[in-house]
Amino acid sequence: MTDKNELAQIGVVGLAVMGSNLARNFARNGNTVAVYNRSPEKTHALIEAHGEEGNFVPSETIEDFVASLERPRKAIIMVKAGKATDAVIDQLAEAMDEGDIIIDGGNALFTDTIRREKDVAARGKHFVGAGISGGEEGALNGPAIMPGGPKESWETLGPILESIAANVDGTPCVTHIGADGAGHFVKMVHNGIEYADMQVIGEAYQLLRYGAGMEPAEIAEVFREWNSGDLDSYLIEITAEVLAQKDPETGAPLVDVIVDAAGQKGTGRWTAINGLELGVPITGIAESVFARALSSSTAQRSAAQEGQLPAGTIKALDVDKADFIEDVRRALYAAKLIAYSQGFDEIKAGSEEFGWDVDPRDLATIWRGGCIIRAKFLDRIRAAYDNNADLPALILDPYFKGELEDLIDPWRRVVVAATQLGLPAPVFASSLSYYDSLRAERLPAALIQGQRDFFGAHTFKRTDKPGTFHIEWSGDRSLTQTD
Repeated sequence: MTDKNELAQIGVVGLAVMGSNLARNFARNGNTVAVYNRSPEKTHALIEAHGEEGNFVPSETIEDFVASLERPRKAIIMVKAGKATDAVIDQLAEAMDEGDIIIDGGNALFTDTIRREKDVAARGKHFVGAGISGGEEGALNGPAIMPGGPKESWETLGPILESIAANVDGTPCVTHIGADGAGHFVKMVHNGIEYADMQVIGEAYQLLRYGAGMEPAEIAEVFREWNSGDLDSYLIEITAEVLAQKDPETGAPLVDVIVDAAGQKGTGRWTAINGLELGVPITGIAESVFARALSSSTAQRSAAQEGQLPAGTIKALDVDKADFIEDVRRALYAAKLIAYSQGFDEIKAGSEEFGWDVDPRDLATIWRGGCIIRAKFLDRIRAAYDNNADLPALILDPYFKGELEDLIDPWRRVVVAATQLGLPAPVFASSLSYYDSLRAERLPAALIQGQRDFFGAHTFKRTDKPGTFHIEWSGDRSLTQTD
């Protein structure tokens, strides 16, 4: 139903699938929704197909769209990130009044959000970068939402966002994350965790398929069973569905007719880059980004296969199949824990760097529903930060340390098996190396510091006394203290 005379509580600009579904979600939950798209045909298509789901107020110009919103006006942008977003922001800021709120619901780089928030604030309006997770289904039926921006904006936006968010145990999966770019930063890292989670699930599949010789339909049943235990999560659930699916044209397993080159839209890459900038070792996440890049390096892969790169000695799996499946399950659980732990490390570092005061308990709470990385053990993650909000690392929580005691040996066996089978397992392996690096009494960084001092006089610290030191390598190799 539409009513041009009724003012809308919220507006949506950009009516591709995500924007349309979000608008429908608002309308279904009792909100009058103003809708606008640069191409009026999409606006008309939305009203024609779904106008009976609630109250929509369509417009064909930005000016009419803004005029159809109640004050303070609230408009959420769902357009392609980059210049298109900047153009819409400028149009809205020009047409809106002081105190009105512009929300960017796309996957924007958080530094762009910081810039935009400053620019819009200088024009007397509020700007909110809101991460929205859950894909098309979540946008329609209840996403997890991560809004940043001014606290006063949250006071206005909170109730309307709560009306459309996923809900777990009576708690809406939305909360104010922090100032300026905090919402988009957290969504970026969420997506980085998602990359690692998806990659290590893929590695588990690869080991079962080509190590244990299992067919996709059989592996699908394994994943269904796993989804009833510690690995209970959205991604495990849909993995079983994908593996069970037959190609409608050939009848072959669908996974066998899909080209094995994974795409990306940038958020995982941003997460890896920011981890490097902050000096946070998010090794599992970074390896998952590189794994996608390598999968898409089709010319190199083809040349390597044609050139028959030597494989060395490949050993067949020599353990009981059921035992191997259980080892892979436990290794997958361990690597997933590392992905979440590294993600929370990056969020903590980003929060400190930009002064956001992000509460990890809030994230563990709102990620339980609606979002792609929703998982059963997020309740345990929330409990870990409830017990100690200053955990040096999530995996140092007593509960997760106890879990890892049972996971570490299967994890090691799986990495060894992958190596012997000649099967790539970059996230399994890098996550294990990260784990061992944390627990190691000494790391080879001492040698690296010695090398750096040799070729560049970069100096080093000592274990036995304070100060900074240098060896006169090109002279008598005496020790000098530089401070």
